[in-house]
Amino acid sequence: MTDAPLAGKSQLFLLMLLTGIFLVNFLSRIVLAPLMPVIEQELHLDHAGAGGLFLLIAIGYSAGLLGSGFVSSRLTHRRTIVLAAVACGCVFLLIAASHNLWIIRLGLILLGASTGIYLPSAITTITDSFRPIHWGKAISVHELAPTLAYISAPLLVESFLVFVPWRGVLALIGLASVILGLTFLRFGSGGERTGEAPSPGNVRLLFGKPAFWIMTVLFGLAIGSSIGIYSMMPLYLVAERGFERGMANTLVGLSRIPVIAMALAAGWISDRFGPKPTIAAVILFNGLTTILLGILPGRWVILMMFIQPMLTICFFPAGFTILSRIVPPGARNLSVSLTIFIAYLIGGGFLPTLLGVFGDKGAFGAAFTLIGILMLLGIFLLPRLIVTDEKSG
Repeated sequence: MTDAPLAGKSQLFLLMLLTGIFLVNFLSRIVLAPLMPVIEQELHLDHAGAGGLFLLIAIGYSAGLLGSGFVSSRLTHRRTIVLAAVACGCVFLLIAASHNLWIIRLGLILLGASTGIYLPSAITTITDSFRPIHWGKAISVHELAPTLAYISAPLLVESFLVFVPWRGVLALIGLASVILGLTFLRFGSGGERTGEAPSPGNVRLLFGKPAFWIMTVLFGLAIGSSIGIYSMMPLYLVAERGFERGMANTLVGLSRIPVIAMALAAGWISDRFGPKPTIAAVILFNGLTTILLGILPGRWVILMMFIQPMLTICFFPAGFTILSRIVPPGARNLSVSLTIFIAYLIGGGFLPTLLGVFGDKGAFGAAFTLIGILMLLGIFLLPRLIVTDEKSG
């Protein structure tokens, strides 16, 4: 049984508050990217070691996703969202206070775990609070958060580093996360029912759906084309393309501004043309532009930085809509958590590490080309993607 959709004003307030929480949630996972040239120097890391930090976040994030059903089945989705925001902030404050590399690494795993329990409960809360015909548009507003995080992360870093060290930047983000979590606890609505915890039966049922595995691979490619590439882009520009750190971070942030328009249109595009055609367009566009990002000479890379992320945002409303349709309503959080569990390890953990390994050999460009080819191959999965609505549960 699902919650009844909320009234108009309550829907808007809920969506804005969840988008704010998701913004800080996402920012906490990517802010190391613009900080990485500074962190590498202070912690004496090579490029592979830097990429490994993102792998630690991905491991924790995937563990959080996997355990999110156990948490929401006991706390309700609303309280799970609060826990995710407050725990994320507290862990960031711990990392900011630490000067031991191993404690920082442990903190990054805990950071990933705390942020990982958020998304399944948030998507479930949104789909419970809005009618199905508005899912694409509502999720696209929520998906503004990653775009805003991509823009704000490098610009905030360059602004704050003038006044505080990199640990101070983390502390400020952590404090903001705690405040938003407590605000949602006091004023938030929706998400009052509990989630579904993984069990051998429902996991076997989900794993038996070809659509689940296809979407897992496609989400992995989409996350790799966004978070994976973004995570190592400042290092790529500084180490291999000869940019100064400040200029690299500024360009990376500015390159995401045009994506805002696409983020606002993404839900309409998914609802209008359908999820599968939308995903097909994203795969082809991302694959080709990622290849060009690796092979174009000189300053042409700047142009491709602005073009490459343009359609990535359109994947996620379409993808989450499909994940919400292939299972009964009560299992939506499980569908999201298990899909992103695997996909984030691939796109947010393995691919940045792979880029770092190539980068240590002066071959960042070759790694981008390889990732672009893998993305293009994803198009062959779409004819096998059969989506049937699951109404009962």
